[in-house]
Amino acid sequence: MSTRAETGLTPAPTETNLREAALRHLARYAATEARLTLILQRRVARWARAAEAAGAPPDEVAETARKARAAATHVVAKLAEAGVVSDEGFAEARVRRLRRGGKSAMAMRAHLLARGVEAPLARAASEGDADSELAGALMVLRRRRAGPFAEIVDPEARRRALAALARAGFTRAVAEAALRTGRDDAEARIARLRE
Repeated sequence: MSTRAETGLTPAPTETNLREAALRHLARYAATEARLTLILQRRVARWARAAEAAGAPPDEVAETARKARAAATHVVAKLAEAGVVSDEGFAEARVRRLRRGGKSAMAMRAHLLARGVEAPLARAASEGDADSELAGALMVLRRRRAGPFAEIVDPEARRRALAALARAGFTRAVAEAALRTGRDDAEARIARLRE
């Protein structure tokens, strides 16, 4: 019988080492419950592939992996219960960062959904006021040197600016308002958003 050191196989995932892995991940990155569960499940799958490649009996590997997947789900539930991982906290923090970056409510909602935040929470967290939405559109225009930040404004440039704002998830009304905003007012709105 070969030892673990000889095969290079890591120990089988247990609730204890999955909890430690989850805490290490959360110390470096914000995560939702769904994302953290996925990360732990992938850890279990990597262990199972390595164990089979090292010659461990497939039945034993499958049973150990099944128990480890259940333990991963339990670990995430316990961390959520303790408040260590919170979808609400993740959504609030991410929306603040995205809003300061000039993202539209639609783009923020899509980002949260992609990260595993449930739809009602993503919708509630991404709802902002009209001022922050307008300031976000102005940030897009400033990056593109369009609208109030353009040297020359012609109908074609205006059309391209409207298209860029639409792709960024801003409504037509917000895009039109952003294009009508004066440069000084635009700069002031952007500065208030970034505060």
